[in-house]
Parts: sequence; structure tokens; C-alpha cells
Amino acid sequence: MAERLQKILANTGLGSRRELETWIAAGEIKINGQVAKLGDRADLNDDLVVKGRFYKVVTDDQDLRRVIVYHKPLGEVTTRDDPEGRRTVFDRLPRLHHGRWIAVGRLDINTLGLLLLTNDGELANALMHPSSEFERQYAVRVNGRVSPEIIERLATGVELEDGPAKFEKIVAEADTEHANQWFRVSLKEGRNRMVRRLWESQDMQVSRLIRTRFGPVTLPRWLARGKVFELPPKDIEDIAKAAGLEPRPPAKLRIIPVHPRHRRKAQQRSRK
Repeated sequence: MAERLQKILANTGLGSRRELETWIAAGEIKINGQVAKLGDRADLNDDLVVKGRFYKVVTDDQDLRRVIVYHKPLGEVTTRDDPEGRRTVFDRLPRLHHGRWIAVGRLDINTLGLLLLTNDGELANALMHPSSEFERQYAVRVNGRVSPEIIERLATGVELEDGPAKFEKIVAEADTEHANQWFRVSLKEGRNRMVRRLWESQDMQVSRLIRTRFGPVTLPRWLARGKVFELPPKDIEDIAKAAGLEPRPPAKLRIIPVHPRHRRKAQQRSRK
């Protein structure tokens, strides 16, 4: 995320880029203890000394749209505070300087796999809204023999207690003549426990349920359970566009004064 030094200083309002270039050329600015030169770049958390005053490079990220993929393991609940004291999906997430993580939908305690989280409530609502029709894909293991008639009913639609429902796709991953059969299923809505309830409507029990995809985002094979992967800005922009949202401007680097009690470290670096 490094940017040219004069651009960072201009973002902070210290002057025009041309004026700031004259400061750099005159040796009036240091980066991490080194006298800056024209063309130098600074990055997040770098220490700067500008005309004898100490600063830290920060990001103006209050409006930065972020999305992370979390590989949820079994035994975690998708809630911020659990009255039973169970581990929640928020316990392992990276800290945010501004705002908080919002889960895009829920996975129940016995479901694992892909969980999207974002710091943008507008994006979370758009992704979860029924009108978005983002497809959720699951790998599901079912106990017992699944007949072609059952597959047909689940694909055409059945009546649940909260209305009709169906799988958009249902594909057998293995021989359907044996117990513990695996299927790949997908649906376009996120009603509570919908995958399990669809199978239960046919007197079938789900013994394993893994979400593998949400819309265009697929759970990376290399992402271990309990780990997080942050989507790059281009992917987030594509997701927001698909959800009908306008793009946000990229975050900018700027500088803030260093508090006197934190200056010692910066002064030590400036003497090196």
C-alpha cells in the first residue's frame, strides 16, 4: 500500500505536492530515520519527521470496505455474545480500528465451512437480501439411501413450515446405493437451517454439512479451519457491484502527529 511521500503529505493537507517536493529536496523530511529523497515511498506505520516534528503514517480507512472469508469449524456459534459461553466465530477474527465485523448470514453450531464477514453493514444487508439471489453451495452427507424420487422432489420443491423451498441444484458426489452419501447442493436463499430442513422433509438425516461457496466466493482449499483470508480490493469491488452497490474510493495514507510519550522510539530511529 506504499505511496509516494509527497502524496501522503498532500493527503494530510500540509501543502501542494510541488511545494512538498521542495521540502524533500531540501532534506527536511526523514522516513524511519533516513533523510528522504524525491521518489521515496512511505507505508503504513512508518515514522516520519517533517521539519522537526514527529508523525506516524496511518490509513484513512473508516470508509474502506473489507470482506474476509472465515473457515468456520464445528462447535462455534455465529453470534457476538453467547449466553452459554461457547466459542463464537468472532473470537478469532482480526481486530478492526473502526467499526466491527458483521456476519453475512449464519452457520449453525454443527455446520462448518465458508462464512463471509464484512465491516460494511450496507454490503452485508445487500448480500443477505432475498432479491440478491446469491447462490449458496454446500457439500452434504446424508444417512440412508436417497432415491431418485427424493432427489426429484427436492429439486422441484417441497412445502416447509415457513413456505415452499427447493434446491437449485442437487448432484450426487458418490454412489447413491450406499449409506452416508455425499451430495453437492445449492440454493438462493438463507432461511434458518434450510438445507437440513429440506432433507428432513424427506425423512433423511444430515450427518455432515459444509458450506463451500457463497455467490462468487469459494472456500479456498488451502484455508485451514479456524483461519481467515481477506479478499483483495478488486474481488470486493466485484462482489459489491454484483450486489448493486456503488464502489467506494480506496483508502488513503496520511500522517498524524506522534504523542510525546511515544516519540522516544521515533527519535531513536531518527538517530540511526
